[in-house]
Amino acid sequence: MALQDEAVKARLSSLNESQDSIVGVSQWIMFHRRQAERTTHIWLQRLKESSPSKKLNLLYLANEIVQQGKIRNKPEFVQAYTPIIVDAVTSAYKGAPADIQNKMRRVVEVWRSRQVFKAPIQEDMEHKIDELDRTRSSRKPALGGSLLGSSIPTELSSVGPQATALQKADVHAKPTVATANEEYNKLTGPTYAVPTPPMHAAGLAALVKKLATAEGAVTESFKARNTLIAGLEKLLETNRAKAAAEETQIADLRAKKDAIEARKQEVEHAIVKGLSAEETAAISSAPFPAAHRSPPPARPDIEELTPPPMESFTPVGSPKGDVPDDVFHAPSMAPIEPLSIPAPPGTSAISAPDTAIGSSTNVSVDEFLNTLQASRQDDANANGSYGQTAASTPNYKKRKMSRSAAEDEFAAFAGDGDMDGIDADVGGLI
Repeated sequence: MALQDEAVKARLSSLNESQDSIVGVSQWIMFHRRQAERTTHIWLQRLKESSPSKKLNLLYLANEIVQQGKIRNKPEFVQAYTPIIVDAVTSAYKGAPADIQNKMRRVVEVWRSRQVFKAPIQEDMEHKIDELDRTRSSRKPALGGSLLGSSIPTELSSVGPQATALQKADVHAKPTVATANEEYNKLTGPTYAVPTPPMHAAGLAALVKKLATAEGAVTESFKARNTLIAGLEKLLETNRAKAAAEETQIADLRAKKDAIEARKQEVEHAIVKGLSAEETAAISSAPFPAAHRSPPPARPDIEELTPPPMESFTPVGSPKGDVPDDVFHAPSMAPIEPLSIPAPPGTSAISAPDTAIGSSTNVSVDEFLNTLQASRQDDANANGSYGQTAASTPNYKKRKMSRSAAEDEFAAFAGDGDMDGIDADVGGLI
């Protein structure tokens, strides 16, 4: 049974925005894929005659048909839509409300990301709708306005073009990277049959070109993203400054509100007390206190959790702990070294020890007595009382030193009577 044009128009007229309606009509049209070119022309004619919302539903239908045809390996519908899709999208986009235009842009972006149509067709389609945007002062001429809604708020107007540029660069980079990676995996995979050298060289050259294109697309997306980040940081700083100013306004308005509230209570209290008109007028005409914002309280000092060193608790000059006897101090940096002095001529390096009465050198008795007398005279001159005694006794009794020291000692024993009764032989020995 031949497909009638009226049947196709009836199906398209029954289309609505629900998913079930779009899928049902698309399956019916794909069932008659031999009439793909015919149904496509009927679809274009119906689209130009419909309202903006109906045009959007027809674009949704075309999107379902071409994507399912690509998945199911039925290229008839993609080939049928390729000559007319630019005209169809331009006709549907022109004159449509902003919200519907954004949804149509989203469909075009999906076709780019999934590579439904060839690159020249896709770029021509985007160029036409960008030209339509340039004729409207309320929209920015770039693809991807659906992310920011039908109208951009004033606060976000500075980053709106940057976000749109990023979306367009990202949409362009994704399919390019996917194609380059697919060709790379195919050419470097284990199942790849290496052709003749000329063909292999040509394939490698084509892959290098695709990888370079993908690299450039990702680079543009990277630059656009960094530009957007810088714009967002600037927008953040601006809003922080505005928030600080608004906080000051809040404090000022709160102070004014509190002052008026206090005055209201005073007037009401005067009415309840039944004050006179003069007293009430004095209360009402009293000047209001100047509204000001009190400075925030100072932040209290918080003691650090780490305790101070023990030296801060120890007074200066405190006694130190006992040092064991077996601990020796480290030698100084410049220790004192003993100096060896040569002995005077005629003396020995090892001298005899001195006795209590003088040096060990040989001195005569007369010299020794003269020395004692001289020292005693000096002491007498130094001490006044002793000097008087010394002057009163000018003559000194000298001991006779004619005998030897042994005879003197024996005479001392004999004079005391200690030698009495001792044998002569023993006495001789003594």
